[in-house]
Amino acid sequence: MSQKVLITGANGQLGKELVELFTEKGFEVYGFGRDKMDITNQAQVQEVINTLKPNIVLHSAAHTQVDLAESEPDQAFLINAYGTRNVAVAAEAVGAKLVYVSTDYVFDGTSNEPYNEFSPTSPLGVYGKSKLAGEQFVRDLHSKFFIVRTSWVYGKYGANFVKTMLKLGEEREELSVVADQRGCPTYTLDLANAILELVNSEKYGIYHISNSGSCSWYEFAQAIFEEAGINVKVTPCTTADFPRPAARPAYSVFKHMALKMNGFEELRHWKKGLSHFLNQ
Repeated sequence: MSQKVLITGANGQLGKELVELFTEKGFEVYGFGRDKMDITNQAQVQEVINTLKPNIVLHSAAHTQVDLAESEPDQAFLINAYGTRNVAVAAEAVGAKLVYVSTDYVFDGTSNEPYNEFSPTSPLGVYGKSKLAGEQFVRDLHSKFFIVRTSWVYGKYGANFVKTMLKLGEEREELSVVADQRGCPTYTLDLANAILELVNSEKYGIYHISNSGSCSWYEFAQAIFEEAGINVKVTPCTTADFPRPAARPAYSVFKHMALKMNGFEELRHWKKGLSHFLNQ
C-alpha cells in the first residue's frame, strides 16, 4: 500500500517540486495551497489532516517575504509560528511524520565558521524569529519530526535569484551584486530528494540541507552568467549600497553535520546543481 503524503504550500517553489517528486516515487500525494487549506485556521487544518490521515506531512507553507515581515510581524508569526503549531498538532494526532522547512535566517550571521545544527540561534529580523518560533512549536508538540533548515533556494518554479539574474542579464549590460553576504545556494530538486531520503528513515531531528560549498551573491551571479553563456559585467557592491527593511545574515554558511552523522549523502556542489538547473 502506498504511503499518503500531505504537502502544505503545494503551489510554492519547493512545494511544487515536492508534489512532483513524491508523485513520481509512487506516494499518494495530496497538495494543499492556501486556497484549499489555510494553515492559520486550526479547525480546518485538523479536519483536513484527520480526514486524510497521511503517513507523512511536508510543511513548506510559509510567510517568506522577508522585508514585508518587518512591517507585518503579526501576520508573519500567525503563519510561520501558529500555522506551524496547527500543522504539528494535527500531524501528531494522526501519527504522521512531519517535515518542517526552516531557514538560515534563524542565525545572525556573525560567525566566521559554518553553522551546524547545534549552533546557537539568534535571528535578526521578524522572518527569522517567526520561523524559529515555528521550529520551537514543532519540537514541543510533535514526536517524529525533521526540521530542515535551508538557504538561498532556487528552482524551476516560482521567483528566485537565478531567474532574476537571467532576466536582468538579457536586459542589461552591467549589474551590481552584493558581495559581502555569504551562504549556500540550494537547488529545489536536490532539496526535495534529500527530504525524500529523510522521511524514509526514522532519524528525526534538525538538519541543515543546502548544496555543498558556499559563495557570495556576487560569485553566485557570476557563475549563473558564465554557465548560461550570458555576457554581463558584474560589479561587487556592499549590503549598505542596497538598504532593505530587514537585516540579512552576512554569513550563513551551513555545516551538514546531521546529514553526515546520520549516514546521509551530502548534496552535490552548488555549481553542479546550478549547471543541472540551467541545462534542463
